[in-house]
Amino acid sequence: MSAYPARTSENLAALCAADGEFRLAARFWNGGMRLRLGETLLGVTLANGAPRAGDPGRQGAGVIDLAAPQEAWDALLAATPLRFVNDIAPLVMAGQMALEGDPVVYAQYYPAVMRAIELLRPPRSSGAVPPPVAAGRFDSPVGRYVHLQLGGADYRVYFEEAGAGIPLLLQHTAGCHGAQWRHLFERPEITDHFRLIAYDLPFHGKSLPPVGPQWWASEYRLTAAFLRTIPVTLASVLKLDRPVFMGCSVGGLLALDLARHHAEVFRAVISVEGALKVDADLEALSALWHPQVSNEYKARMMDSLMSPTSPEAYRKETSHVYAAGWPPAFLGDLHYYLADYDLRAEAANIDTGRTAVHILNGEYDWSGSIEHGQAAHAAIAGSTWAAMPGVGHFPMSENPDAFVRHLLPILETIKSR
Repeated sequence: MSAYPARTSENLAALCAADGEFRLAARFWNGGMRLRLGETLLGVTLANGAPRAGDPGRQGAGVIDLAAPQEAWDALLAATPLRFVNDIAPLVMAGQMALEGDPVVYAQYYPAVMRAIELLRPPRSSGAVPPPVAAGRFDSPVGRYVHLQLGGADYRVYFEEAGAGIPLLLQHTAGCHGAQWRHLFERPEITDHFRLIAYDLPFHGKSLPPVGPQWWASEYRLTAAFLRTIPVTLASVLKLDRPVFMGCSVGGLLALDLARHHAEVFRAVISVEGALKVDADLEALSALWHPQVSNEYKARMMDSLMSPTSPEAYRKETSHVYAAGWPPAFLGDLHYYLADYDLRAEAANIDTGRTAVHILNGEYDWSGSIEHGQAAHAAIAGSTWAAMPGVGHFPMSENPDAFVRHLLPILETIKSR
């Protein structure tokens, strides 16, 4: 008991009231939360976002009720939780924690509930962040637009580049944009040998929708056929000679997809958080694009995929990009990630003699997990695989120093090959 800063409703309510992050996440909330830690109940009621101690009632309006055995809470509330027990999202999805309440209310106030749970943990360091750079300094990448003909329409695609040498195309994660790769642009050990090109998918970041098609009148869904054409067309238009492709999450799956279907284009692919197939119920994620749920839900859920040991400032930056995206983009991208992509029957046909395949998976990633990466490595003869301890689903942005340590040996292999 003494390892926790609060184990009473009164202490939890006081912690929430004093915390700026909780107050922002709980704004306008009328209802409350019930945290059932085995036989112990922590209850907090909320009136227009203001917390006070007290049981809001199990069936009350606006109430989120979470219950799990004491040992599950002990794991969740550790100062540094282990993988898959660092957040309520994977626990609920795995059936290890019972959730009661309106699913829309849960999505609306999941960020507040997770912040309250964080306040119950023993304090720990937020992680070191490099000091600020000199005022007026320019970062390395230069950005511009290129027009690509994709599916019979003209797409104005934004990309940033820096460095010289072997071209290296960088694909961001679902619902995000190329800013995730910003740290790599400032690494001379990489840019002295590779020309980094990070692009924003259409409808993402600075890549606007196409002019002409009435895209606003139909649901956005990213398909495998369309997605594969983007890096292939970009490599052709930019006249890249057998580039390397590196992608994370959606991009990590795309890396393996390209190795199978476009080996003539790419000399190597680096699949970050890659898998042969990711199984999840896409319909169960409909709150990611619900008119009563803001982008804060998806942003905070991304925190559940990251390592608690990654620097806090970089984790929050990674989440911020999700909060700033076009609302339908994330769920639409997951159509490729969860429904359209399945390489289980095709993986054995990948020829790593033509296109080298390298796979990396972060320890805390419960989506493209270590186990997913191991299965892909086993199915693709001649591929390489490594686990990345202490990082999660977004290693290049949540903990770039750790990521670069794993990436450099792969780039060295590509250079020598």
